Amino acid sequence: MKLHKREPAPPTLADKRKQKHRFYCVMFIMMSIMLSYSVTAYAASGDPLTVVSNLSNFIFGLIRAVGLILLGWGIVQVGLSLQSHDPSQRSNGFLTLAGGIIITFAKEILDLITG
Repeated sequence: MKLHKREPAPPTLADKRKQKHRFYCVMFIMMSIMLSYSVTAYAASGDPLTVVSNLSNFIFGLIRAVGLILLGWGIVQVGLSLQSHDPSQRSNGFLTLAGGIIITFAKEILDLITG
């Protein structure tokens, strides 16, 4: 007995629209991430402390970007939890929000601690 494999159904118009929408969303996010990271090229001044300071500023800039992303995600989670009345999602949202604030202001917090 020979079994016939079913051919997959051809994609419908709604499926094509979903794929096109997903593609445009991914491209928009990728372009906005690429354009938001502007890196200043510092000329080598010969002073090693200046080079280390510039590297430190660059790294803290990247950390600040991650903190802002977490901050935005925390706001979205809190908003969705208020809409759906989900207490566990609300607590996760507030924790993400607090973590995003701490990460965003990490350099200022370290400066306050070290004096």
